[in-house]
Amino acid sequence: MTYLVGLTGGIGSGKSAATDRFSAHSIAIVDADVASRAVVQPGQPALKQIAAHFGEEIIDGTGQLDRAQLRHRVFAESAERRWLQTLLHPLINVYLKTEIKAAQSPYVILANPLLIESGQYVWCDRMLIIDVPRDLQIERTMTRDQNTREQVENILKAQTDRETRLSHADDIICNDSHLAKLHTAVDNLHVQYSNIATTL
Repeated sequence: MTYLVGLTGGIGSGKSAATDRFSAHSIAIVDADVASRAVVQPGQPALKQIAAHFGEEIIDGTGQLDRAQLRHRVFAESAERRWLQTLLHPLINVYLKTEIKAAQSPYVILANPLLIESGQYVWCDRMLIIDVPRDLQIERTMTRDQNTREQVENILKAQTDRETRLSHADDIICNDSHLAKLHTAVDNLHVQYSNIATTL
């Protein structure tokens, strides 16, 4: 039986930095962002359906999905976002479950910014939230992605609010400081999760 730890947090919270640190401890990371890219690769049926729905201009010159344009379209219009989720979520779920089953580490991290919204949190034995104050979230995301404040706030509106996210937490890392502090918090949780997993 796989002990599954769900890891989530809002945009700009530092989820990738946290999963990178777990990975440094040889823990398998099953990443919904990786899954979401895999199911829309050229040749996949989902890519053809997306092009039919949004128009061929959603495909770039190399035949790949133009993710920036798609993100702009779906975050500007909630009905389009729901359409895309209805198409992709079942495919992503199959991909993730296959990866979880194949993982070989003492416990497995399921990383997904939409872990709560997708309902995948119910698969998890434990929930870890990477938390950050909203203003810092916006500042980091604007700097990282070269987005406007309005674009970042639209993304935030589409994600579960901070209070709801925290209400699902078994563990919280407040990532409002330097990277060494985050690493220490992850290292401590790694010991805890490893101990729990070995007792199962």
